[in-house]
Amino acid sequence: MASSAVPSPITPPFDQITHNITGNVTTGNGTSAVPEWDLHFYASLFTIEAKLIFSALATIYIGAHGSLRRPPSAAPAKRKDGERERKEDEPITEGLLPTDAILFPLLAGAMLIGLYYLIQWLQDPAILNKILRVYMSVMGVASLSTLIAHSLQVAVGFVFPNYFRHNGSLYRVDDDDESFIQFTGEETDRNNAQFLQKSNPLPFALRSLIPFNRINVNRFLWDLRHVLTDEWTVKAKVHGLFREKFHISALHVTGFNLAATAVFAYFMSGSPFLSNLMGYGFCYGSFLIMSPTTFATGSLVLMGLFFYDIVMVFYTPYMITVATKLDVPIKLQFQSAARSSILGLGDIVVPGIVMCLALRFDMWRHYQQQIKYVPTDLKSDQHDAHSGDVVTVSETQHMAQKATYLDITGCWGDWFWSSSWLGLLKGGQEMPPPTVRGSTFRKTYFNASLIGYTLGMLVTLSMLTIFKHGQPALLYLVPGVLGSLWLTGLVRGELKEMWMYTEDGTLDTRDIVVELDGNGNVVKEIKKDGEKNEEVEKKKKKKAEDEKALREKDAAHKENIEKTEYSLVSFSVTAPLRKPKSQ
Repeated sequence: MASSAVPSPITPPFDQITHNITGNVTTGNGTSAVPEWDLHFYASLFTIEAKLIFSALATIYIGAHGSLRRPPSAAPAKRKDGERERKEDEPITEGLLPTDAILFPLLAGAMLIGLYYLIQWLQDPAILNKILRVYMSVMGVASLSTLIAHSLQVAVGFVFPNYFRHNGSLYRVDDDDESFIQFTGEETDRNNAQFLQKSNPLPFALRSLIPFNRINVNRFLWDLRHVLTDEWTVKAKVHGLFREKFHISALHVTGFNLAATAVFAYFMSGSPFLSNLMGYGFCYGSFLIMSPTTFATGSLVLMGLFFYDIVMVFYTPYMITVATKLDVPIKLQFQSAARSSILGLGDIVVPGIVMCLALRFDMWRHYQQQIKYVPTDLKSDQHDAHSGDVVTVSETQHMAQKATYLDITGCWGDWFWSSSWLGLLKGGQEMPPPTVRGSTFRKTYFNASLIGYTLGMLVTLSMLTIFKHGQPALLYLVPGVLGSLWLTGLVRGELKEMWMYTEDGTLDTRDIVVELDGNGNVVKEIKKDGEKNEEVEKKKKKKAEDEKALREKDAAHKENIEKTEYSLVSFSVTAPLRKPKSQ
């Protein structure tokens, strides 16, 4: 969106913002010749800046919680036979390295300078805008479809929750039996459990919306629940080229269709609302796949882009020219009758990935505090120095046992229907659902980073209003976020934990043997035994995988012997098989 307003003391000479890699500037413009005492103008200013701050904080908050997965301090949940690997066991695909603190500013500068001279050479950037709009639209489908699918998953959780409370008792929905079992703990004994009368899967507060209770209506609602919550297996094969297998759901398909429609509508209309929607998708997708790996690496990357932002905005014409000429969905823009403000996606993503790391660090601390040290006897063979014989030595050490991870994906509906929120439901004293219990950990560092980010945004907007010139937001956001995090660690005496925490996989070890002091604190980890256990587990896992591959190979060989032809191209989508129910 290019502004046609003439630069004035209130309107800076540009109102665009480049991508988080090509630059980050927060700008604002308004109508010229507006009296400083105009209350309407300042009310409009306050409203639009509040929208900007709220949108940035909400995007980071949602993205941070969407990026949560099993921390290294928690043990993976036991999977049923045939159950696929869970999302929380999947690693983050893009982990940053300390060298990225140097590469990012250099690559960003090269790209920005290249775009600047390309714009100067073209004279008219319309063609470049079309090319970049097509590229950003295609890339935006994946991230926006993920955001929409996850939003639909939360919405479905409110309509078809896994847990709800009725008459003071907590019940769990059993999808296989299509029934409601009273929940009293981690494992429910079906023989002694209390069941509710079978009907539809809606919570009791929503059942009043259905004026009649008929079998065909209940059957439809159960089928609808299965369609919206079940995962489908997609298999694609081209003989001699590739064989792929992945999982999707109806929500992912719906999210993709809605995202493709929104992106196409944006490409045709250039709507600011759709541009913002795509921007939210880009930020959300970045939070899911990117990680600073460590607080030290994240701090270095932010400091590198901190200096890059200052130089490109205040000391070169590159940022202003590119920001003014390009019109692509790489910014959030808000308008009112008297003013418009723009925030670059980089001002959300760059500090946001470190804030997401802070939330995952909070969860790691939560499960770290639940580790139990169980006494265990260790036996080892040693050579006697006097007799030269091999003797068996036994000593008592402690085995660190991790708590099992509780999946909290889409738990908002479970929390709502299992609580006595505003007196809508009759709450009891029963244990809360596992999903709700797993989400109630202390978010000390994440909340501190939110405060730091908010203060940084307030200072940015204040400088924008005082100096009447576009501001590099990272100049104020980076000190706010990093300062709040490291100061919190210093005050709490947890700088060592912050420094050692990493998401490169080295902390994700199985139960290891440790040595404790008299106060029960860990003195050291006995690496030899831990490494031995890891090696044994790896051998067992490799052996099981080899046996499974051999069985599949034998089955395929027997099948090929009986066949006289083979498939060149195959594609299939399968859903979980459920037995017919009579209701």
